[in-house]
Amino acid sequence: MEFKDKVAIITGGTRGIGRAIALELAKNGCNIIFNYSKSADAANALVTEIESMGVKALSFQVNAASFEGAKNMVKEVKEKFGKIDFLVNNAGITRDKLLALMAENDWDDVINTNLKSVYNFSKAVITQMIKQKAGSILNITSVSGIIGMAGQVNYSASKAGMIGFTKALAKEVGKVNVTVNAIACGFIETDMTAVLPQEYKDKVIEMIPVRRFGKAEEVAKTAVFLLSDNARYITGHVINVDGGLAI
Repeated sequence: MEFKDKVAIITGGTRGIGRAIALELAKNGCNIIFNYSKSADAANALVTEIESMGVKALSFQVNAASFEGAKNMVKEVKEKFGKIDFLVNNAGITRDKLLALMAENDWDDVINTNLKSVYNFSKAVITQMIKQKAGSILNITSVSGIIGMAGQVNYSASKAGMIGFTKALAKEVGKVNVTVNAIACGFIETDMTAVLPQEYKDKVIEMIPVRRFGKAEEVAKTAVFLLSDNARYITGHVINVDGGLAI
């Protein structure tokens, strides 16, 4: 297995896309470390499922928006495993409202969880990856950051910020064999989209060329490719997994 004995940190790993990426990497032999914010039961269940595949798994109750939390989590991972091969910045929330109705905390919460977390964890791992002269960072962004979505000024801004971050960091660390890429997701079947009204979903599906929402597993398989040796000559790029929505 290509990922045997590799070590991956995934933010927001217990649900949706993060969980699917964790399981897909584990299936391919990768040890998985993830953070979660609230549900210890979901975290413990995922650890058990990953360990049943014959790899190691660790979970940390850490707020991804906390710089110190990210730093301490990464420090523990380095001490236990001696290296960090992959970082998947996946933590994300929505607080959808029109700007005229958006409270300051709606803006701050989304920017801190979705964008500051990318800085927090990338900053925490980057020195180790430079020292190793090897590593990959993968940022899970959204087509909202490319085309913008009404009612999502905060979310669109956070996801556009991730894209700029991806391209800039790729230019900084490419010379030491560290790649940085992003996946821009369209509408994917997760808890986040499950709460959308059916009438809205039907309208969105009409806008998607393939006429359906994507599956978390489809994003996960793309993620595994971008973290694999087959993608070592790809860096600074954003791969859309969106059914053609952002064409």
